[in-house]
Amino acid sequence: MTERNAGADEADGPEGAAETARTVETVFRIESARIIAGVTRIVRDVGIAEELAQDALVAALEQWPESGVPDRPGAWLTATAKHRAIDLVRRRETYARKLAEVGRALEDVPPPEPSGPDDIDDDLLRLIFTVCHPVLSAQARIALTLRLLGGLTTPEIARAFLSTEPTVAQRIVRAKRTLARAGIPFEVPYGRERAARLSSVLEVVYLIFNEGYAATAGDDLLRPALCEDALRLARVLASLMPAEPEAHGLAALLEFQASRTAARTGPGGEPVLLAEQNRARWDRLLIRRGLAALCRAGTGPYSVQAAIAACHARAARYEDTDWATIAALYGRLMALTPSPVVELNRAVALSMAEGPAVALEVVDALVAEPALRGYHLLPSVRGDLLARLGRGDEARAEFERAAGLTRNVRERVLLLAKAAEAAEAAAARADEGERG
Repeated sequence: MTERNAGADEADGPEGAAETARTVETVFRIESARIIAGVTRIVRDVGIAEELAQDALVAALEQWPESGVPDRPGAWLTATAKHRAIDLVRRRETYARKLAEVGRALEDVPPPEPSGPDDIDDDLLRLIFTVCHPVLSAQARIALTLRLLGGLTTPEIARAFLSTEPTVAQRIVRAKRTLARAGIPFEVPYGRERAARLSSVLEVVYLIFNEGYAATAGDDLLRPALCEDALRLARVLASLMPAEPEAHGLAALLEFQASRTAARTGPGGEPVLLAEQNRARWDRLLIRRGLAALCRAGTGPYSVQAAIAACHARAARYEDTDWATIAALYGRLMALTPSPVVELNRAVALSMAEGPAVALEVVDALVAEPALRGYHLLPSVRGDLLARLGRGDEARAEFERAAGLTRNVRERVLLLAKAAEAAEAAAARADEGERG
């Protein structure tokens, strides 16, 4: 280390180094999918590409505290990973053949971001279709894509799957090995092969968006970069396959959901519930795009969910929401894709259409569901229903249980506040009873 760098380190101190490390990790989380996709085009192995992307992260953690954060940190990470990939290819005995396949792309650094809101790096699309190859199981495809494109950690993927971390970790490792052994081409397929992979691709995009829309862990409720990437992917898929109704259904659903993003958090990042959102802050352009896509959708699961989202989008006020139609649509969705999570959502709609007592019967029947064990929204919904029925002490216990299950800091604060409100209501009811 030079004398100047030593002095810079001393001036910056531990706090400056820690801040730089946080910047590095944030940038990497945003850019990792594009870095991995670009490197995969060179090395033709998603496992090796992920390792090289991690090497670039380590290099940034080592160099940026001394040199400072570059003006285009994403481009720096991409270039570093790509240069290491080129060095790796050159060390291989088959370098000449690889060089002929890759051509001039080896020497070009891809831009760190798409140039426009509807553009997407082609390598991202290649990557998602590659990891959704039928050689992998459906669960392996989703887990690997969430890891590589969504930037999710193993615990976050386990949470999304309602699975265990060791199971997900093994699934990801085996998936990367399987793709490497099979020599899957890094490409967007055509014709029947593309259609065959579509359902897995749509599911992956859906899960990536959901993680961005309601983060399973961390300090923030939203992870906008994930939502943006998923929305762009959905738009591109719909344009690639105009005759596929479910591609349009997913695009419509994500447009509607994304339209609410600005209204879902308050000034301090705290969650704002649907009933309390300022609908003037909903993005009308995205709603119009969603309605247009819905016209081209069909009757599949994503299309039905889009129709549910459209009911919310069309309501000028929360009180105007057509809850009866939403409950019926959730019933249709249950017929298409039976799931305890869908049934829980149907119960919420029923509570608004027919009252909390009717909904509580549905929710109570879900308490023993193994898939919902550890799912914080089950006690959260049950707490809301109990509170509306005047059963404050029971509601408080449910909200506290939900707060203990969630890994998202913002949600935990909201749930504990609800628990406190339920306790106050129970105390007030008890006082009235004594006075009476």
